[in-house]
Amino acid sequence: MPKIHSQARTRPPWERMMRLHGMLQNHEYPNCPALAREFEISVRTLKRDVDFMKARLNLPIEYDARRYGYFYSRPVERFPNVAVTESELFALLVASKAIAQYKGTQLQKPLENAFQKLTGQLDQDTRFTLGNLEQTLSFRPFAPGDTDLDTFQSLTSSLKDNLAVTFEYKNLGAKKYQSRHVHPYHLACIDNHWYLFAFDADRQAMRTFVLNRLRQLRLTKKKFTRRKDFNADEYLRGSFQVFKGGDDYEVVLDFDDWATDLLRGRKWHQSQELTELPDGASRLRFRLNNLEEIESWVLSFGRHASVVRPAELRERLEQTAAILLDRYREPNPKSVALDEEFKPLKRRFNAMR
Repeated sequence: MPKIHSQARTRPPWERMMRLHGMLQNHEYPNCPALAREFEISVRTLKRDVDFMKARLNLPIEYDARRYGYFYSRPVERFPNVAVTESELFALLVASKAIAQYKGTQLQKPLENAFQKLTGQLDQDTRFTLGNLEQTLSFRPFAPGDTDLDTFQSLTSSLKDNLAVTFEYKNLGAKKYQSRHVHPYHLACIDNHWYLFAFDADRQAMRTFVLNRLRQLRLTKKKFTRRKDFNADEYLRGSFQVFKGGDDYEVVLDFDDWATDLLRGRKWHQSQELTELPDGASRLRFRLNNLEEIESWVLSFGRHASVVRPAELRERLEQTAAILLDRYREPNPKSVALDEEFKPLKRRFNAMR
């Protein structure tokens, strides 16, 4: 019996059946042992697939003892229609609209092709219903990142085969690119941007890279051993989005009734605790390992949010407010002195934009 790999156990049986259907149409006379080796599953599992196709899909599959393989006893033009429930139909609609997030990027065409192949198995009535629902749902992504398709495909190959990659990367606000040699662990789309989580071989530490700030990516032939203890959810547990720090903060924020209506019913962070107050306002708590991303998020609410703690976050916002006040105030002698005093803070603020 072939060795069973954990990845093979999760491979959809529909994929195996479509492969078997194609071979039967091409008169290749496939058999269970050969297909079991190809899909790295047991012969018993493959036989269950064949039985399902015969009994549930009414496909005319017979076995030819002389050719040691299966064949169709009559012509089959296409694979049987796939029946879907109302909830599954709505899920398909959501999937089709989600592709809009990548409109104008190099990922748009491959996603559209994949969706067309998927829906091509639906019956005419279902496709008609799906078409009629087209105007009922839409995605309006804000400033989606443009990801190079070659880069994306090279990274997925690296993740699949545990191959190291090299590329040039520009840190946020930096003037020059730096060479990086990394072991890719995980790709994630966060806030319409693609991020790579990888082990930096030169720095001997995990690092996060924004895909649209790297260039000249090269897939090497050098295999690496993936750390078994890495988990993306655990790695980002204390991060507000993707920035990872080494501290531990209890962040407490107060919001007025206007901002509370925007907050209510949304999951901003896995550690959040939202308490609604009698006057319509609210208090929100987080447990974070850094303050960089939460600072800009609080600023986005303007006068509708205020920091209760930590004191360090209050001080950072106070300094930023002073910079902004100075920037938009009419020039005067005092502002010149203030500008000199806050030059280091301005550099930090500009780097975060």
